[in-house]
Amino acid sequence: MTGHYWVNPLAFRRSLQGACDTIRAVREYRRAAHTVYALHYHFVFIPKYRKPVLRGEIGTEVRDLIREICRTLDIEILQGHIRPDHVHLLLSVPPHLAPSRVMQAIKGKTSHHLLQDHRRLRSEFWGRHLWARGYFVCSSGNVTDEVIAQYIKLQGAEPQDDDRFRVSED
Repeated sequence: MTGHYWVNPLAFRRSLQGACDTIRAVREYRRAAHTVYALHYHFVFIPKYRKPVLRGEIGTEVRDLIREICRTLDIEILQGHIRPDHVHLLLSVPPHLAPSRVMQAIKGKTSHHLLQDHRRLRSEFWGRHLWARGYFVCSSGNVTDEVIAQYIKLQGAEPQDDDRFRVSED
C-alpha cells in the first residue's frame, strides 16, 4: 500500500490527548458570541524622545486611562508596568481587534487626555504628540509552535500529500 501506513490507535489517542491537555492547561480561554480565544500580546511603547515624564500623578493617570480604554474595548490587562520612560502591557485582546488598532486607541486617547490636562506636557511635547511613533508587540503563549503543529498533525489518521496543511473528511 503506497501512501498509507498503520497507526496504533492507542498511541495516537495518547499523543492527541497529551497535546489537548497541554493546550488546555496553559491558558484561560475567553469567550465571545461565536468565538473562543486566547490572544495575548506584549506591547512596549515610549514617550517621544524617551523623556522620563511618566512619574507620579502622570504615571497614575496613564494607568487609569489605559484601564478605562481597555475596559471599553473588552481587553483584559494581564500585566502592566509604567516606568518613567516606557510602558509594558500584557493584554488579552479579542480577535476582532488588530494589535495596531489597540495601540492606536491606547496611545491616541492617553495622549489627547494628558496633553489637554497637563500644561507642562504640552510645552515639552510640541505638535500634540506625547508618544513616539513606533511600538513593540509580540504574541505570547505557553504552548510552543511544536506542540500546536503536533496537535494539528494528529487531527486525522490518514496521511496526505502535504503534511503541514491537511484536509480531513470527518
